[in-house]
Amino acid sequence: MEAQEVAAAERRLSSRRIYEGHILNLRVDDVILEFGRTARREVVEHGAAVGILALTEKGGVLLVRQYRYAVDEETLEVCAGLVEKGEEPRDAAVREMQEELGFKPGKLTEIGRFYASPGFCTELLILYLAEGLTPSRLPQDDDENVSVVELPLKDIPGRLAEGTFRDSKTFAAMAWLMAREGLRPGV
Repeated sequence: MEAQEVAAAERRLSSRRIYEGHILNLRVDDVILEFGRTARREVVEHGAAVGILALTEKGGVLLVRQYRYAVDEETLEVCAGLVEKGEEPRDAAVREMQEELGFKPGKLTEIGRFYASPGFCTELLILYLAEGLTPSRLPQDDDENVSVVELPLKDIPGRLAEGTFRDSKTFAAMAWLMAREGLRPGV
């Protein structure tokens, strides 16, 4: 397969922030494209976040069930949260585990980094594998109400095929885990 040429970077001509919020900002940029054309880009500025694939000694994965207002549904997700200003992603992962799962990892391994939706959002997701869990609880955030669910590894392929995991970080984490464990998709 022949390597493809990478498109030239777009150069910003102007930028204006139209919204500043607690967890995100929205800006509109005018850019110049290759060959002199111009375009408008709407960019959601969002800080980094972590997702944690927490494995139990019983051969399961700890997930959180919670209602997500933006999509008006209850989701089943890997433990996750924002990296606070000045906080290292690894420390954020440990804190989120204690707040949402009530456990601390004995071993925490970074397994990947990816953008949530690079077409319009700056959010970088850092995914970790947590093993050797020991009980350790911090209070949940005031605006969260999560419950912990343990899902056996053998159930992951079927749940993935059924569409149980509807957020990108959990979908990516489960696909990674299936590849690692040699689990085959099935319906």
